[in-house]
Amino acid sequence: MIDHTKYTIEPMISAKEIAARIEQMATSIAEQFSQSDQIIVIGLLRGSFMFISDLVRELSLPVEVDFIETSSYGDSTESSREVRILKDLRGEIEGRDILIVEDIVDTGHTLNHVKQLLAARKPRRMLVCALLDKPSRREADVTADLVGFEIPDKFVVGYGIDYAQRNRNLPYIGAVKFID
Repeated sequence: MIDHTKYTIEPMISAKEIAARIEQMATSIAEQFSQSDQIIVIGLLRGSFMFISDLVRELSLPVEVDFIETSSYGDSTESSREVRILKDLRGEIEGRDILIVEDIVDTGHTLNHVKQLLAARKPRRMLVCALLDKPSRREADVTADLVGFEIPDKFVVGYGIDYAQRNRNLPYIGAVKFID
C-alpha cells in the first residue's frame, strides 16, 4: 500500500523553460487578440495563479484580470469528475474577448464545465491557454487553443500546482513519486 504522505519530487520543467515558453505564449496571444482593445484574462484558481501572473506581465495589450475557482480534486490525486464552482467571476463578459488561463488540462472535465459556463454568458471571443496538457488522460472532448507543455501521465506539482495544498511555491514543475 502506498503512503500518500511520503513522496519525492522529480524535476520535469525548469523555471527557465517555463519563463521562456510564457514569453512565446504571450506573443502568440497578443497576435491572436491583435484586433481587441482589451481582453479579460480569466484564471482558474488556484493552480493558475503563478502562471497568470507571469503571463499578464508579458502581454503587450491591455488586460483585465478576473478569476473563477473550481474544485474537482480536493486532496486527492484523482479527479472526482464533479466540478464545483467555489468562486465566480466578478465582472461581465458578454460581448468581450476572454482568455481562460488553466494550469493543467488533465481529464478535461473542469475546463469543459468552465467553457460551457462562460460560453453561455456570450463573450465575443473565447480562447483557452493552458500551461500543461496531459492528453493521455482526457475524458472530456476539450482542448486548449494554446499549450505551454505537453506532459506524460504523471501527477505534477509546482509553479502554483499543488498536492494537498503543498508544493505550490516550487519555481519549477515536478513529478510526484510516492514512496511505498
